[in-house]
Order: sequence, then structure tokens, then C-alpha cells
Amino acid sequence: MTDSAIIAIAAAISIAFSTIGPGLRQGIARQPDAAGEIRSSLIISMAMMEALTIYGLLIAFMLVAKV
Repeated sequence: MTDSAIIAIAAAISIAFSTIGPGLRQGIARQPDAAGEIRSSLIISMAMMEALTIYGLLIAFMLVAKV
């Protein structure tokens, strides 16, 4: 594989990993019977997950800029 192909795959993987966590947590948050148990931790974790998604996107942009 060429270097640009490896960089493109790394960019795709960074975006994928950074969006898996928020998607899972939002799926759990849609359970109405678990609302009382996860509400306090959900507010803090949602902020951190959004930051993780932005960092993953930033890393992907930086990797794609090297191609």
C-alpha cells in the first residue's frame, strides 16, 4: 500500500472510532425506564463525547491534509 492509502484509512478509522461512543450512549439514553439512573452521568459524558468527536474529526482532517 502507498503512504496516501494508509493515511486515508487512518482518517476513516479515526472518524469511525470517535463516533461509535456517542452513538452507543445516545442509544442507551433513549430507554425511558433507565432515565433516572443515567441522567446525571449522561450530561457529563455527552459533553466529553462531543469533544471526542470533534477531536476525531480534527485528526482526520490533519491526516487527509497529508495526502
